[in-house]
Amino acid sequence: MDVKQLLQEKKGTILDVRTPAEYQMGCAVDSLNIPLQEVMARMDEIKSLQTPLIVCCASGGRSGQATSYLSSIGIDCVNAGSWLDVNYLQAQINKN
Repeated sequence: MDVKQLLQEKKGTILDVRTPAEYQMGCAVDSLNIPLQEVMARMDEIKSLQTPLIVCCASGGRSGQATSYLSSIGIDCVNAGSWLDVNYLQAQINKN
């Protein structure tokens, strides 16, 4: 799945797996914050989100871990890497 295409088509949910403190310092527009360490405990909430999940974090490491886990249990998701990359793509889409 191409992250830019998903964002252009407004498909899925942007899921930011950074800590709440990191998230409060800046985040992608319309993203939802569920820290990586809370993913397993909040599965009911995650399963109710519109898929595919566009998972981001600070650099792509934690989002990669989350994507690997979520994919392994059948949740449609993609690792979008850094939230800054998602934010940049959103800005480019909205500019056009």
